[in-house]
Amino acid sequence: MPDLNSQIIAPLVPLSCRKVFVAYSGGLDSHVLLHMCAALPMLVGKIVAVYVNHGLQAASAAWGEHCRRQAAELGVAFQLLRVDAKAGGGESPEAAAREARYRAFRELLDIDDIILVAQHREDQMETLLLQLIRGAGVAGLAGMSVVSAFGKGQILRPLLDVAKDEIRDYAQRHGLLWVEDPSNQSSDFDRNFLRNEILPLLKQRWPSLDKTVARSAKLCGDAAQMIGDWAEQTLQTVFDPADGSIDIAAIPAISAVQMNCLLRQWLSRMGLKPPSRAVLQTLVDQLVGGRLDAMPQINIQGHSIRKYRQKLYCLSAERLQKETQSTTWKQQHAQVTLRNGYVLCRANASVGLSKNLWHNAEVTVAPRQGGESLKLPGRVGHHCLKKLYQEAGVPPWERDVRPLIYLNGRLAGVAGLWVAEWAWLDAVDGCYQLDWRVPESM
Repeated sequence: MPDLNSQIIAPLVPLSCRKVFVAYSGGLDSHVLLHMCAALPMLVGKIVAVYVNHGLQAASAAWGEHCRRQAAELGVAFQLLRVDAKAGGGESPEAAAREARYRAFRELLDIDDIILVAQHREDQMETLLLQLIRGAGVAGLAGMSVVSAFGKGQILRPLLDVAKDEIRDYAQRHGLLWVEDPSNQSSDFDRNFLRNEILPLLKQRWPSLDKTVARSAKLCGDAAQMIGDWAEQTLQTVFDPADGSIDIAAIPAISAVQMNCLLRQWLSRMGLKPPSRAVLQTLVDQLVGGRLDAMPQINIQGHSIRKYRQKLYCLSAERLQKETQSTTWKQQHAQVTLRNGYVLCRANASVGLSKNLWHNAEVTVAPRQGGESLKLPGRVGHHCLKKLYQEAGVPPWERDVRPLIYLNGRLAGVAGLWVAEWAWLDAVDGCYQLDWRVPESM
């Protein structure tokens, strides 16, 4: 086998990459990675070594200075990040530090940026074993990927199929200096317990354990990709990008296992972490397989999963926030942000609310109080909003969130849905269309 060198990195780096961040702790693995990157002519002027000070150890500041000096010697830029790595309730210190570190890394990356981390084959083995102990499925047992989307850019793990011994040999050949974190010797953390107490025994019996486990991770990754591809293709046929809902009635005949996969894919699309089997079973029993006229809801991860007319919705707490006060929409503004975070936009149109009435009135945006009614263009008589909402299939929770528009105190319409007959006009460039939008952050 040829000696480890920087050429394993070159094929992974996109030609369009702008900045190349290297996660640099000053330890053996990350120092070897940084040294290899600095040796690549294609990366000259693009590399930034990033040291994260978690504030958990007294030596953190000294390690940061060591990293700064080493980066200078290699001729690469250096950046120090300070993070709050305190563990929350029920969170391990190890997990809290990792989450804080990766959150900081994500915030660094812009479009066409990449970050390289020095995880190697034994790290992959530890990850897979920890996932196995925690009862993960094939996605978890796939471990880490060499290349993954990350924030606005990508995260690369070029050493993922490299043995720890090869990394150490590289460091010795090049006379590198690195720091040793004494906390790595403590077996209080799960990963350290595996690394220090369990894996040495296993490798005495099975010396090639890291290779065979890495192979299993690759096979699980292939299986996870096949499952994910199927779930994504199926989701596309029932998913409504306008509101993030899925149409239960349009789901083809699939098995219970496939239904769980589809629901996981949908919740992932909506930004949630993979739910437990118990939560999935509850979703299937109460929402997917419930009565047609039932409108149950299940709350998970700060979101409410609800059902209405054979459609499932995943709603953040922010999206359910009701507006409680009226807001004046100033004439000179094309849009207004309401207190509950929703945005109202005004756009020129040939059919809609009369511009003349708009500009000669005080425009007020107000929440629904109950009992309101509208006479719509082309329809006989007034209709209460409750019945109009039912006819249009507007979900109950949206009825209380979607704002009403008043001109001089008179109800002129419902944002994004209807305009009252008295305020409606059909005239080229003589009207406004009022759209009600949900910010991406919600």
